[in-house]
Amino acid sequence: MAKRHLVRIAIETAELPGVRLVARPLYRRLFNRPYHGGNAYYGAYDSRAQALAAAPSLPTSYDQPSTTGMYMDRHRSIRVSDYPMVHWLSRLLAQGRHRIFDLGGHIGVTYYGFRRYVDYPATMEWRVHDVPAVMDAGRSWARENDPQGLLHFADDPDAASDHDVLITCGALQYLDYTLPELLGRLPSPPTHVLVNLTPVHPRRGYVTLQNIGKAVLPYRVMAKPEFVAQMEELGYCLEDQWQSKERHLRVPFEPDCTLDHYAGFYFRRV
Repeated sequence: MAKRHLVRIAIETAELPGVRLVARPLYRRLFNRPYHGGNAYYGAYDSRAQALAAAPSLPTSYDQPSTTGMYMDRHRSIRVSDYPMVHWLSRLLAQGRHRIFDLGGHIGVTYYGFRRYVDYPATMEWRVHDVPAVMDAGRSWARENDPQGLLHFADDPDAASDHDVLITCGALQYLDYTLPELLGRLPSPPTHVLVNLTPVHPRRGYVTLQNIGKAVLPYRVMAKPEFVAQMEELGYCLEDQWQSKERHLRVPFEPDCTLDHYAGFYFRRV
């Protein structure tokens, strides 16, 4: 409790000139330890390599058994910002777009969460890519919780080639490549791309560090103009966009990095 209280004080006083010099090193020492008060952030770096070089001596990857139980509550429900995804996915499935690639889909939380709201056709194939430990847990979970057998897993993100729809919810910030980089190397990229719960900044891109308690991870924030332009260069048209008000981001001592919402997008390749 005392640690959480100190973290809150450090965050709330971060922008006060007279306290900043004292609060920043205190916050950094607390950040460098296993953290149990929710997500914490530190720093704004130009690249993942710079962020990793500044990371404390904690695991820097989701690929560990302790992360497989995260987000399990999401397989029973959806968030407000998921409704645009449900809308577009329903329309695409109705059009016969039945091959879905879920990038960073954990154990299939979006697949399980959406099936209460979307009619999944018997011919649908929903394929998830994530880190190995998480996918192993997903395969085990699916044996008892996916009686239709529509959920599959892919070890390689390049397996997204030849799929109708790429869907990704809250994962792009953790990848060591960008979505345009992935799509640009695929022989046959998906025609439709649905993105949700993604931190985008109106002007600048940066990488911060996120302490999730179990690990400290590089956390990419994209510049919206650059992201949209890169997608357009690949032949994608921005069909829709929305705000995810459930999430916000504040990096202590980096006031220019604040986000009061995350973002969602629907791109269609023309």
